[in-house]
Amino acid sequence: MKKAIISAALGAAAIGMVATGATAATLDDVKAKDFVQCGVSQGLAGFSNPDDKGNWTGMDVDVCRALAAAIFGDATKVKFTPLSAKERFTALQSGEIDVLSRNTTWTATRDTSLGLNFAGVNYYDGQGFMVRSSLGVKSALELSGASVCTNTGTTTELNVADYFRSNKMEYELVAFEKADEVVAAYDAGRCDVFTTDQSGLYSQRLKLTNPGDHVVLPEIISKEPLGPVVRQGDDQWFNLVKWTHFAMVNAEELGVSSANIGEMMGSDNPAVKRLLGSEGAFGEALGVGNDWAANIIKMVGNYGEVFDRAVGPDTPLKIERGVNALWSDGGLQYAPPIR
Repeated sequence: MKKAIISAALGAAAIGMVATGATAATLDDVKAKDFVQCGVSQGLAGFSNPDDKGNWTGMDVDVCRALAAAIFGDATKVKFTPLSAKERFTALQSGEIDVLSRNTTWTATRDTSLGLNFAGVNYYDGQGFMVRSSLGVKSALELSGASVCTNTGTTTELNVADYFRSNKMEYELVAFEKADEVVAAYDAGRCDVFTTDQSGLYSQRLKLTNPGDHVVLPEIISKEPLGPVVRQGDDQWFNLVKWTHFAMVNAEELGVSSANIGEMMGSDNPAVKRLLGSEGAFGEALGVGNDWAANIIKMVGNYGEVFDRAVGPDTPLKIERGVNALWSDGGLQYAPPIR
């Protein structure tokens, strides 16, 4: 009986490995082909969006560029695969991509039943509401009786139902299958409110006829931690993706940026010396050079630089740091130390 139980357990584990396409040598495979294959969205401004020449930019894109910088000392050694929400997990499980960096929410189900690991949170998000400024609404609690546009068959739709019911408010749902249909309906005045993740609201607002006539309300009604995802079964690759993000967060906290890294290479601060590779062998432990983090910062920047460049107050999205500020500034971005 004991042997049968062990055999069954091993068999189940083997099936899980096959189903997810996991290997224990993703980093070796990446080095052999000389680039990182990165799964991204099909176009979400500020996060992963191509221009008319096919050049990708955004926070999720910079995760992959940073990974390439850590591995190759060259942030351009990345190829991008645009994926729909339906395709994204299958592409990662099958090995079509090396890492998924596409506005994907970390949940218990996704973390345990898909053969995948979330490697951190590069953007803390949550579902919100957008309305026309002319309505004079300052809070989602003033939306009783409103018509609400959203996507059908999603957790967004369920979150709206829970929020209005729990606050004893009436509403009319106007749901569409495709995101562009929701934008068009809201823009045409078919509903009073547009709801989706707040980052999506800021991005989709740019598609409206008069973006400046609309405001995103302050309430967040769900938790949507977004970050890169890898296959289970390869701890080395998981660690490298995870610490690529942590290196950028630590760099911002330590005041190391792409602008001053030359000067900071001579710092006497032990934490800076470990980050930039002049002390210790932390890169070797990850399977890359000890200048891995220095290359990330030099070629991509620290977390704050990436945020400001992609979605910050001086971009069309105009997103404040909020909960994505460093922990030392009252936010949630916190990285373990390199030591």
